[in-house]
Amino acid sequence: MKMSHNVNFNIAITHIITRKKQTLVAALGVTIGVSVFLFMNSLSSGFSSFSRNEIFKNSAHIKIFKDDEVSSSFAPTEGNGLSLVVNPQITTLSDKIVDPGKLINRVKEEAYVLNAMAQVAVDIFYKRGKSQIKGSGNGVNITEYNDMFNLQKYIVAGDLNSLSGKQNGIIIGSGIAEKFNLGLNDNITVASSFGVSKTLKITGIFKTGSSLNDNTKSYFNLSLARQLVKEGPSYVSTIFIKTPDPDHSEVYMKELQQLTPYKVEDWKTTNADVLAGDKTRNALMMAISFSILVVASFGIYNILSATIAQKINDIAILKATGYSGKDVVRIFLFEALIMGIIGTIAGLLAGAVLIAIMSGIYMGGPVGYFPIEYELPLFTRSLFLGLIITLCAGYFPARKAARVDPVEIFRR
Repeated sequence: MKMSHNVNFNIAITHIITRKKQTLVAALGVTIGVSVFLFMNSLSSGFSSFSRNEIFKNSAHIKIFKDDEVSSSFAPTEGNGLSLVVNPQITTLSDKIVDPGKLINRVKEEAYVLNAMAQVAVDIFYKRGKSQIKGSGNGVNITEYNDMFNLQKYIVAGDLNSLSGKQNGIIIGSGIAEKFNLGLNDNITVASSFGVSKTLKITGIFKTGSSLNDNTKSYFNLSLARQLVKEGPSYVSTIFIKTPDPDHSEVYMKELQQLTPYKVEDWKTTNADVLAGDKTRNALMMAISFSILVVASFGIYNILSATIAQKINDIAILKATGYSGKDVVRIFLFEALIMGIIGTIAGLLAGAVLIAIMSGIYMGGPVGYFPIEYELPLFTRSLFLGLIITLCAGYFPARKAARVDPVEIFRR
């Protein structure tokens, strides 16, 4: 005879009420497991978001540039002639992009391109008196660059727009300004590796929090950059491209590669080492937090096993009065589910509190506030994992209870 779900559920509730302490202990274990799982994965996700934001301070979603060419190591000749063997090395061909304006306009026609801009990169030395610092200059249209990288956010002195139309203007990093004791409207001498030297007026100072940027980088107009590298008015070394979804940059990259013979590279390729570190950290966090959740589920397993051992006679009576093995399984699964619901909800609340506390801690520097935030997918994942693991923990002792032979029990 098959009993109704309501009767099975009432029996499960009776077991839980009569064993309040054991129920609370089991639920507490799930609470700790779920809260730790939620907190650690939120922390991992927060660090990944912070790492990505740091990458996008200077890296475009996709860039187009002329890659270095390596000379051939073997050049065969026809007939009986001699074959030329050479030492492979990078050739000294120009690295400029031919007709960059046409290419940029063509790229902007693609539906997946939000913006595209030109840059001229220059290896330079900053000089003041006998002191000098090696760095990198970036010739850009400052308005377009700000639209793509939000440089205005990091300006601590001066005005970003003051660089527009000012041929002898420069925006420098805060580290350069501090080392040379320079401020707004002061002059700084810039010398390129091509032997061109310019005295420029500081129109702005930025601070990103990254010493690599703040101590070496600067920005000036495209025309000035071309003068520093002794190139004409059409010279461009790199084209930066912004897409609507950086996670799909590999797809966009392949489509763009069909439009140009130049090298097309997405941000994931450029920052492969950083992303590999993020994946390792995420996998580690997931493994640790999941292990804690699994260990917590053993509390439910132990308590249900103890319940079965103590109520073996009751189970035998139930089976003798018509309860099937499936009914017995449902009773104990109901118990596990109730414990799991209590523990999971409490764990989500505890995890939310931990996230709120940590997100309010100011770390200083480029990090700002602790990089952790609420993410609905993580809450949903924690909810389902908490319930699934507790049901799995309850199934095995429930299956054991379903196999009880009432005749053997009554004979004891």
